[in-house]
Amino acid sequence: MERSEAAETRTQDEHRTGFERFVESAHHRVSRAPFFIVCVAIVVAWFVSAPLWPDLKSWQVAIHTVGSVITLLLLVLLENAARRADEASQEKLNVIAEAVSELMRSEARNDPELREAAQRLREAVGLEERH
Repeated sequence: MERSEAAETRTQDEHRTGFERFVESAHHRVSRAPFFIVCVAIVVAWFVSAPLWPDLKSWQVAIHTVGSVITLLLLVLLENAARRADEASQEKLNVIAEAVSELMRSEARNDPELREAAQRLREAVGLEERH
């Protein structure tokens, strides 16, 4: 069975790109409480700084711009991390399905129903016959 890109990079950490390492690190950092506290602190600092701005429109534009840029960057990073997690989960499910199918096939020599069920399992998950 062919391994996915995510599975290959998991087994070969030294071959991961700098971006992949950065995404993993960023994902771990932004999913923790300290990141939320930093975000709250930024909003509080922005709110308190209102009297320092010449007009309220500039004050609002500043937080909207910063918020939009941070949101876009985090969205891209977290989507990449989610895609890799999905690929890793799919790889694990494929291995489990293949193992169950092989077990069913080995036990199905005298049971046509089990042989048929094993074939349906292989077709459902896209496992190909080995030659």
